[in-house]
Amino acid sequence: QVQLVESGGGLVQPGGSLRLSCAASGFTFSSRPMNWYRQAPGKERELVALISSNSDYTNYADSVKGRFTISRDNAKNTLYLQMNSLKPEDTAVYYCNVVVFFAPYWGQGTQVTVSS
Repeated sequence: QVQLVESGGGLVQPGGSLRLSCAASGFTFSSRPMNWYRQAPGKERELVALISSNSDYTNYADSVKGRFTISRDNAKNTLYLQMNSLKPEDTAVYYCNVVVFFAPYWGQGTQVTVSS
């Protein structure tokens, strides 16, 4: 079965950095585009970044462009999100996501809190 396990969240001061990871299993990771979403309290889940299966295409929400970098290691079945220059408004639960045979799958999420 498809499993996605996020890690790397935590409490960081404004201007700091975090690197999130998502370990994937149960599907052919190297053949699927992957996404990072986030959900802040009281808000809808929003797409943060996406990456094609072979990393030749990435795209970002305007709110994180220039600060976040999505990447993947197909040999390790792992997705990453490098987050720099973090702001309080980046506080949210971050989820990795994949669509396999038209069905969306989500990890359990990892909490990122940006606060002084």
